[in-house]
Amino acid sequence: MTEPTEALSFGAAAADYDRFRPRYPRAALRWALTGLAPPAQAADRAASGRPRVVDLAAGTGILTRDLLSLGHQVTAVEPDPGMRAQLAAATADVRPLAGSAESMPLPDGYADAVLAGQAYHWFDRTAAHPEIARVLRPGGVFAPIWNLRDDQVTWVTELSRIAEIGDTVDHLRQTVTDFGDAFGPLEWAEFTHTTELTRDDLRGLIRTRSHYLTATPQRRADVDREVHELLDTHPDLAGQETVKLPYRTLVARARRT
Repeated sequence: MTEPTEALSFGAAAADYDRFRPRYPRAALRWALTGLAPPAQAADRAASGRPRVVDLAAGTGILTRDLLSLGHQVTAVEPDPGMRAQLAAATADVRPLAGSAESMPLPDGYADAVLAGQAYHWFDRTAAHPEIARVLRPGGVFAPIWNLRDDQVTWVTELSRIAEIGDTVDHLRQTVTDFGDAFGPLEWAEFTHTTELTRDDLRGLIRTRSHYLTATPQRRADVDREVHELLDTHPDLAGQETVKLPYRTLVARARRT
């Protein structure tokens, strides 16, 4: 399990996190929630035709806003007070709840779906899986989602090395194998997209990484210098005012039995 100090390091950079982190492809979110319909006995949901979705470890609300734009009822749960404050400031009509994957302030069977963007690797899975199952209704969906840089591109591989970014599509597929006894088998899907960033945007993005936020001042200076050198010297980047950063968005999905 990752150290809590690293998992809770993002609050100090909440505004930059919200500004620089990528959004999620709509196709990935639609796939995660495919076939999801509110149960007939839940009158409030059935009347509106809108499934109730929990954005778990919601951060600054990037995924929350994407889900709202698709028409879902969204409840955001986030442990870091700095991230909750940014979410509330940037997301109209959503009041984020203080809670974690291991302890959500929600009743049994509350949700039709629980999604977790860029967060599942922080969870204590032994405690989180039964808690997520508790909050989901039978037949509901749990779907972690990750925006991962496409390391098949050479300069992106070098950027990941500099910033100590370790997660890859292959690593996640090998290490995320099930969500516990309360869930059916995992299904996987992958989607590609690209974000266009200025050079300063790319530097800002790297400065929202947990390894950077928890590093010593000297290590931060080293990372800044190496990113600057990469932008100035790599043949795919040198002389470019903007860069196109390719992503592979990975989604795992399983239903509550």
